[in-house]
Amino acid sequence: MDGKTVLITGSTGGIGKETARGLATLGATTFLLGRDPTRAEAAARELRADTGNPRITALTADVSRPTDLRRLATELADRVERLDVLVNNAGTSRPRREVTADGVEAMFATNVLAPFMLGGELLPLLRGGGRIVNLTGGIPKGRIDPGNLLAERKFVGFTFSQYNHTKLAVMAMSLGFADRVAEHGVTVNVAYPGHASTPGNRDLPMSAFPVVYRPAAPLLRWFGPRLLGGDAVAKASRSSVYLASSPEVEGVTGAYFDKHCRRAKWPPSVLDQANQDTVWRLCERLRG
Repeated sequence: MDGKTVLITGSTGGIGKETARGLATLGATTFLLGRDPTRAEAAARELRADTGNPRITALTADVSRPTDLRRLATELADRVERLDVLVNNAGTSRPRREVTADGVEAMFATNVLAPFMLGGELLPLLRGGGRIVNLTGGIPKGRIDPGNLLAERKFVGFTFSQYNHTKLAVMAMSLGFADRVAEHGVTVNVAYPGHASTPGNRDLPMSAFPVVYRPAAPLLRWFGPRLLGGDAVAKASRSSVYLASSPEVEGVTGAYFDKHCRRAKWPPSVLDQANQDTVWRLCERLRG
């Protein structure tokens, strides 16, 4: 990755930071993106020290806000002439339906709309060989409900529900994006990281668990990191690092890769053209 420039969203902790660590170790000029400037700069200092790569820079933006994403794209364009890799790692899970200041359901705004917008805003920097890697997560199975993408009819707060719905939606959006940017020489692929104990899921409030599971929640939180192993977060970053850097996937686009860096089958609901079109139209409307 010497001579390459990468941007990883949600990279001040968890899988995103390990993805940044992996790419920086390979020599990439690495931009970390987080919401908190203090935490972002601390992560950048840590990775510069750990990897010996001085070309690690912290940026800040709230990826759930379109105005922040446009500002970020302008700031990055002022700093670099080219972006070789965009890893849309940032994600969120909420125990109840919340909306952003722009009136968008929070999980959809972060997990789906942000990758859609950043890919578009940064397309001028990515043209001619750039790679976009979008992360799915949770249990990306089941069906996409085109009438409930913003949880306007029904919201279930546990992580195996609306969160998964948004992760299916980002997969559908990614397929459509891959088709639309192919003429610009940009590839778009989706990575599944597997499960890991990250700050995001460790800090879920008790209300995020269904009532029947709440008595067991403290045990799940305690046993989770131990069952997964101390290197689970690093392992979960492998598929992202692979899609961002490997020559084996140069020119590959519109593909889905599992946690073992192997091509996997898309869920049938993601392949449904009507679902892809519905998600795309919604993203276009919400970006303003």
